[in-house]
Amino acid sequence: MNIPELADKIITQDRRALARAITLIESTKPAHRAQAAELMEALRRSDHQAIRIGLSGTPGVGKSTFIESFGMMLTAQGLRVAVLAVDPSSARSGGSILGDKTRMERLSRDPGAFIRPSPSQTHLGGVARRTREAVAVCEAAGFDVVLIETVGVGQSETVVAEMSDLFILLLAPAGGDELQGVKRGIMEMADVILVNKADGDLKPAATRTCSDYAGALRLLRKRPQDPEGFPKALMVSAVEEHGLDKAWEEMTTLTGWRRENGHFDTRRAEQARYWFEQEVRHSLLARLETPEAKAAMQDIAGQVAEGRIVPSLAAQEMLAKLRD
Repeated sequence: MNIPELADKIITQDRRALARAITLIESTKPAHRAQAAELMEALRRSDHQAIRIGLSGTPGVGKSTFIESFGMMLTAQGLRVAVLAVDPSSARSGGSILGDKTRMERLSRDPGAFIRPSPSQTHLGGVARRTREAVAVCEAAGFDVVLIETVGVGQSETVVAEMSDLFILLLAPAGGDELQGVKRGIMEMADVILVNKADGDLKPAATRTCSDYAGALRLLRKRPQDPEGFPKALMVSAVEEHGLDKAWEEMTTLTGWRRENGHFDTRRAEQARYWFEQEVRHSLLARLETPEAKAAMQDIAGQVAEGRIVPSLAAQEMLAKLRD
């Protein structure tokens, strides 16, 4: 594969090249990993910056419906939108189970949009392991907004906040109970809370829920990276497409304020450091998956089980073998 040529095509907004690039960076083959690293380096010359929006929410809250309606609104304004939808993985095939692209039929046909579902596989945090690199590739391809949809919401589903400029939490009316245990932590990370399904019979419940969360947000300590009034809670209806323009207005206001006050670049620098450290950790763990390392682990584990060596010394011996 000619990496410089692939990078040129991505920067000139070739959609087929973009799809090939994401397939390449998601590959676990050593040769492909080397090519992916070369590609990411080649794409650094693109100075285009998108607004990266991470979206999390409980199952059934309407994430896909919201993304489709929100994405259609943005493309109607002339913006190019990329959607990276992370699906749960099949235990049998390793592929995506839910198939988000088939649930965003209108947006998938929009020439201003690009949708890429990726299986989460064994990676925790609600995102696929290479999602951050996929975001960077979409940014280099000239997209104005990159939406990152997580698998669900939970204590580990906040990793998306480490690869996005805005972290949006989508909630259902009167749906606070399912967030017990993770509510405070994820609310502290959220930049905007959107109460979806604010339509029909659910509108009164949505109004109460939005008011409750707005009150809860006021009790949280104000963050230095936020202007007055943020984070905030808003009501939207993805089905009736109400409140989407207001939500986008608040997102752009917050992003603009952070750019003007230096928080935007600082945050991205912190995220780059975080993902460097994560890559080092993952690479070290990957060394345990080689046939030689597995054989050594089995041998030393057997000695531990037989009582011939204590676990702490066994671990040191295993680490020494990895260093060698």
